[in-house]
Amino acid sequence: MLRSMTGYGRAAARDGEAGPCMGLTVEIRAVNHRYLDVGVRLPRALSFLEDAVKRHVSGGVSRGKVEVSLSLEREDGAVEISVSAEAAAAYIDAARRLEERHGVRNDLTASALLRMPEVALVRKADWDEEETTAQALALAGRALEAFNAMRAQEGGRLKEDILQKAGEIERLVGLAEPRSPVAVEAYRARLEQKIRETLANTAIEESRLLTEVAIFSDKVSVSEETVRLRSHLAALLEILETGGPVGRKLDFLAQELGREANTIGSKGNDAEMGRIVVDMKTEIEKIREQVQNIE
Repeated sequence: MLRSMTGYGRAAARDGEAGPCMGLTVEIRAVNHRYLDVGVRLPRALSFLEDAVKRHVSGGVSRGKVEVSLSLEREDGAVEISVSAEAAAAYIDAARRLEERHGVRNDLTASALLRMPEVALVRKADWDEEETTAQALALAGRALEAFNAMRAQEGGRLKEDILQKAGEIERLVGLAEPRSPVAVEAYRARLEQKIRETLANTAIEESRLLTEVAIFSDKVSVSEETVRLRSHLAALLEILETGGPVGRKLDFLAQELGREANTIGSKGNDAEMGRIVVDMKTEIEKIREQVQNIE
């Protein structure tokens, strides 16, 4: 399966799902990058999850700049409230004395007591790291599945586009192959005409003419380049069918295709060959651009 380097996946703890942090959401997004670079962003309270989440996501991605975000909407069970009985008793006694000595009504209630300083003690509860890690990794796994599904879908589109362009290059190679003999024959006719005009009535030395034509034929022959081009195209198709993290291999083959096309262009000496090479290089460059998106 071929995958794009870009993608997005999301998973959140659903209502009724067991776990210490019901408001936890995991998002994974990625863009192109030469190597694998995974970064994790999470709330300070969950900083202990960073290494585990990073390792988990890295196991499902081979290349790309990946950003993993964990957000926590609420922290169920993460707050503990205790009551200081001594402080509450002191406030109750003080209210009673005020009522007895000054005749004021004692309207002290439990809710009013909880608002008094030092009565209600609020503190963040300690996270159960093992349980929280298990839930976070489960969510990261679901987000990773969605992320990879999107990348595979995009990878399929990239594959089809590259196959189409490779087919066009194959067609252009077929047009380039017969151009060399045509160029050689045209050169032979021009050379013979030039010699006749120069030497007037003097007989042309056929062996000399054949030698010059043979030298020119060797210079403009593109048979080696077209053979290598076809070989690279075959390798390209094989890699596309194999799939997996093959972006670097495809990039290398695209460079080799470009190198052979450049050589054919340098050997070509007629307008038609020049047009063929320009079209060929255009398709190769399009392949190189698409390959940059593949994992």
